[in-house]
Amino acid sequence: MNTLEQQLSANLTQMKDWMDTMHMQPELSMAEENTSRYILDVLKTFDGFEISENVGKYGIVASLKVGDSSKSIGLRADFDALPIEEHNSLPYKSQVPGRAHLCGHDGHTTMLLAAGKYLSETKNFNGTVRLIFQPGEETMEGGPAMIADGLFEKYPVDAVFGMHNMPGLETGTFHFAEGEFMAAVDNWEIILEGKGGHGSMPEKAIDPVVAGSALVMALQTIVSRNVNPWNQAVVTIGAFNSGTVGNVIPQTASLKICIRTMTAEDRILVLDKVRSITKTQAESFGVTAQIKEGVPGAVLVNSEQETAFARDVARKYFGEDRVVYPAKPYMGSEDFAFMLQKQKGNYCMVGNGDTLMVHHPQYVFNQEILPTGAAYWVHLVEEYLK
Repeated sequence: MNTLEQQLSANLTQMKDWMDTMHMQPELSMAEENTSRYILDVLKTFDGFEISENVGKYGIVASLKVGDSSKSIGLRADFDALPIEEHNSLPYKSQVPGRAHLCGHDGHTTMLLAAGKYLSETKNFNGTVRLIFQPGEETMEGGPAMIADGLFEKYPVDAVFGMHNMPGLETGTFHFAEGEFMAAVDNWEIILEGKGGHGSMPEKAIDPVVAGSALVMALQTIVSRNVNPWNQAVVTIGAFNSGTVGNVIPQTASLKICIRTMTAEDRILVLDKVRSITKTQAESFGVTAQIKEGVPGAVLVNSEQETAFARDVARKYFGEDRVVYPAKPYMGSEDFAFMLQKQKGNYCMVGNGDTLMVHHPQYVFNQEILPTGAAYWVHLVEEYLK
């Protein structure tokens, strides 16, 4: 543990209190009114911050300027929860049925708050640091909403940085890579409409279940037969809903699909194939198809210079043995990708230890890494704004 981690660990009880409060009252994406208000209340206890709220609905930007430098840095954390029932026996377990912080966003926000508190007390830098608290990451809405609301025009930064906990990685280790680091995700729904009828007379009906089943299998050929085997892509059908009883051929079927790609070119290719295969499969079975396309995805691309900077800061203060470079890319997605389209920067992973994966109903954010993440943010600011 480095010196600053040890120092910040003295405030671990307060950090846990911040996180526990958010964890017990989770709010879903773009509906985080109370969480946003709580973050604001905490920020107002820090000295010197200029706070802007309602950026991209519930987003917050807290700016702290020290000295005379025009240089600036942005640090971003998310704070939305998931529509999943928590199956843990934690003393701070979610108190809202069907909702829980099972991705660690409450921990991310806590680490940034702890860094902000320390920076406001020490002010050991020359320039402006902007703490960006973002809603709506899980639905890929919050980042674009803050950008559309003038995030980088109203609160300019020279570079922006983000961080996510990752189960399975050694506790407190940092993982960096430049270039494509996380996949673009496109969440779509395909609605097939046939002709309902009696299960005993299929000839008088047009069965959307059979059409949908064939479509599920056909969509699996996109990656295996169109994407370069050296590249990464995946098409997942996570929900197939149709009918209610066994002796009725339903009128409609719905397929909810998740499309992930690691390059902009593969994204165009795969999405076009989903459209064309859906159209031709529907025609061959005599059903109609409607595709509801979600928020357009974006590949998260880390800039080379900022990645090298962040990596070197971590090496300097945490040691070579706690830094992994180059880290492997992830097929998970992050709407921080949209911020990196507008401004250079880096997104890294910090090890959560041997825990269940994020989005699992028994996932637990390792609170022992709260001082680790906060210390990383502080070191990044103090080095960037020397």
